[in-house]
Amino acid sequence: MAVRRRIARAAVSALVVALAASLLAACTGGVGSGTGIVYAWSGEPQNPLIPTDTSENTGGRVLDALFAGLVSYTADGGVENEVAQSIETADGQNYTVTIEDGWTFTDGTAVTARSFVDAWNYGALSTNAQLQSSFFDPIQGYDDVAVANPTAMTMSGLRVVDDRTLTITLKQPEAAFPMRLGFAAYYPLPRAAYADMAAFGQHPIGNGPYRLANDDAWQHNVRIDLLSNPDYRGNRSARNEGVSFVLYSNLDTAYTDLLSNNLDVLDGVPSSALDTFQDDLPGRTVNQPSATIETFTIPERLPRFSGEEGRLRRQAISQAIDRQQITDRLFAGTRTPARDFTSPAVPGWTPDLVGVSNLDFAPDRARQLWAHADAIAPWSGTFAIAYNSDGGHQDWVDAVCNSIRNTLGIDARGAPYPTFAQLRTEATEHTIRTAFRSGWQADYPQQYGFLAQNYQTGGSSNDGEYSDPEFDALLRASAGATDPVEAQQLIDRAQEILLRDLPAVPNWNRNASGGWSEYVTNVRIGWDGVPLYYLVEKK
Repeated sequence: MAVRRRIARAAVSALVVALAASLLAACTGGVGSGTGIVYAWSGEPQNPLIPTDTSENTGGRVLDALFAGLVSYTADGGVENEVAQSIETADGQNYTVTIEDGWTFTDGTAVTARSFVDAWNYGALSTNAQLQSSFFDPIQGYDDVAVANPTAMTMSGLRVVDDRTLTITLKQPEAAFPMRLGFAAYYPLPRAAYADMAAFGQHPIGNGPYRLANDDAWQHNVRIDLLSNPDYRGNRSARNEGVSFVLYSNLDTAYTDLLSNNLDVLDGVPSSALDTFQDDLPGRTVNQPSATIETFTIPERLPRFSGEEGRLRRQAISQAIDRQQITDRLFAGTRTPARDFTSPAVPGWTPDLVGVSNLDFAPDRARQLWAHADAIAPWSGTFAIAYNSDGGHQDWVDAVCNSIRNTLGIDARGAPYPTFAQLRTEATEHTIRTAFRSGWQADYPQQYGFLAQNYQTGGSSNDGEYSDPEFDALLRASAGATDPVEAQQLIDRAQEILLRDLPAVPNWNRNASGGWSEYVTNVRIGWDGVPLYYLVEKK
């Protein structure tokens, strides 16, 4: 939701968490009291909860609970119709969508075809400056509204036929396009949203399995309270009375709360507990592959990192990192060294792409590459990786920098930011002056989603501003290919360009690791590494 979304930060101080616990106890008689409310870990969302402007995990998980799209995803990444009754096409370019009758938002208004078309046009329009705008790039007319153009306010490829029918015309045939429509950027919005979108983002009105508990449901940096939605009619009916997301800024504090049953679901384990969490929580843990990758981005705009010199330096830095040693020592089997820019949990992954040797630990070759770059222009100064210190990232950043420093003989160090929001603001505004931690948690179960948003020219999460015409052309061709074998070959060729240029340095793929309290059952983690909150049952 940079990092659905962009890799989440482990989230507020022990004082705030203590306050949250006291509020929970005052309101419900204590966590685990049998009220049917599930208490789940999260962090303070970066932005107001607007589907097209939420590009990180903590906000994304709340939106997924509050909204329902045309399709939804099963636990293993399968696609099912949700609000859509049918999505039909004869050519893969022109789609007719019929939505089921009877869907409503939690303010009682009907979900109609216009609820989707207006929301998508709002998200795409350049003047609204939505972080997820490029998700609408495949739709005909997007290029007209994505730039300041007073004559184009809506995408020509969207049309409302009647209350239950809309049509979508794409720039080219894309058979896999309907699979993406369960992602948050494609959620519908009620008419009330447009009166004051900023206010709506603080009190969103959705059509999903949950609704906000009350007008004060989002207590910033404390918690977000949701109740089950009795009018929801989709595939994800809640088996609990609600979910309260407790907003932590320290993963160790969250883990302590889990051990004492003051937190029900935690989908992250602090480094201090990775060796012991399965013993600490017997029969109540998960450690499974998920569709995520963790990276750090080195923007070409940084001094000494443009052109051929920059490419050589990025390759040298990547080959100076001993990923296997770092994952073994720090992550206790919950990370796997990366072999591409996607994830083994997504169809099409292979560890054997041309250029994958740039992800090997090869000290001698790294020093040779650095020397070649120095022959173009000598290096001076410090190589720094920015990270948010409220997210538990210091250990791996220090380890990566130590590996770079010991291999290349340069000054390499971490650059901590106090909060996730501060780091992400500078990254998304393209003002950050160092390399910075990044990553991706899949929005939908396709490799295309990892690549398009992060590395395509103008991609919503292309915070390094990478641009390569050949990569863009290959990616677009892969989306339009009707033969799955050809589509995969084109995706692979696009990735090989990334493995050469390394606009971000892939570190490792992250397992979904976590645990749950003695007061809940039926805890499952989805294909994307996020708990399926609607399935959790409170004892």
